[in-house]
Amino acid sequence: MSLPIIRVQNLSKVVPDSLGDLVILKGIDFELQAKETVAIVGASGSGKSTLLSIMAGLDHPSSGTVFLEGQDFFEMNEDQRAHLRAQRIGFVFQSFQLLGHLNALENVMLPLELMGKPNPKRAAQEMLARVGLSHRLSHFPKVLSGGEQQRVALARAFVVQPSLLLADEPTGSLDHATGALVLSLMLELNAELGTTLVLVTHDNALSNRLGRRLELVAGELVSA
Repeated sequence: MSLPIIRVQNLSKVVPDSLGDLVILKGIDFELQAKETVAIVGASGSGKSTLLSIMAGLDHPSSGTVFLEGQDFFEMNEDQRAHLRAQRIGFVFQSFQLLGHLNALENVMLPLELMGKPNPKRAAQEMLARVGLSHRLSHFPKVLSGGEQQRVALARAFVVQPSLLLADEPTGSLDHATGALVLSLMLELNAELGTTLVLVTHDNALSNRLGRRLELVAGELVSA
């Protein structure tokens, strides 16, 4: 059997608080296989976004670790983690995180250029066409709707063909209909490219469309 795309092993996160230690995550264990679609759900403050950040190697656990395709994130230095993230992980955020001084095409080209990939413009054009934005290549984020901005963000995330895509409330700032369309597009790209998709959401209707559900309650995994 092939290695899981990601393995979270006995993960805990504790931070100091004025009243003592605050436990954000406690003893989290799970594995995700290639092409899975997974929703991480839970109430506000349950640790969802912290878990996602640690899975990306952007935050450090207090104990435990994360393996990405068999490589221990936290045995690496920060430069090594950043290189692995750039090569293997895509990100989609609620706030889009597009660069305002770059147009749609340039935003999608950027990760390819940073990786030194050949023909970044052609790859970016093809991915923007895939998300239905061929007519918006030269438009800047400020003149794009929320749904269009999120589709640019999806194109930017998927254009590097990551093994793992992490999405933190990607439809949270969109109306329900637009959010449903964006999720459909994410699932289509997931199926086409074989990316493992992990999505943090509080929306049960959206989480029910994914293949698996991980539920956090007060920092503990109660459903996997």
